[in-house]
Amino acid sequence: MGRTPMPLYVGDVSVLARSLRRTLLDSEHIPSHVEMLNLLAKSAGFRNFQHLKAGQERPRAGSAPQGEAKADLKRAKRAAGYFDLDGRLTRWPKKHSLRVLCLWVLWSRLPAREDMSELEFDERLVLGHTFCDHTMLRRWMVDLGLVSRTPDGREYRRIEAQPPAEALEVFHLLH
Repeated sequence: MGRTPMPLYVGDVSVLARSLRRTLLDSEHIPSHVEMLNLLAKSAGFRNFQHLKAGQERPRAGSAPQGEAKADLKRAKRAAGYFDLDGRLTRWPKKHSLRVLCLWVLWSRLPAREDMSELEFDERLVLGHTFCDHTMLRRWMVDLGLVSRTPDGREYRRIEAQPPAEALEVFHLLH
């Protein structure tokens, strides 16, 4: 049985290197294979290797099928049209694919590899839209796997992933 390749996207390789170095210096022994997998996953912002693996098993929100990297510029322009000149989401799209692209924009504004309290997360969402439904946005982001939360809902964390090509095009159009 062959192994399925599992990509690991790291936003900042310098942060990864520092985290690994610090952990290895504190270690009293050479990490085993599984320990090393956990170290890499933690350094990339996941809780452990299983958390990373779970995120790979289901398709990422709005991601294109493998081999398809071209962005639909027309859809990206439509998604960008849901934002005002200040970059705030002005209304909730009816089409699921446009909703996902708009949520990627909100995701991109969250701090990477940082835990946020529910209040901090809500404040960021409130500032990012104008139609007064941050709870719906929060729920969608968690359901789509863009953000993780603790079982008690007290802490949230952006899940590090490579945004799909269309989302990157929306980022470009909004900046």
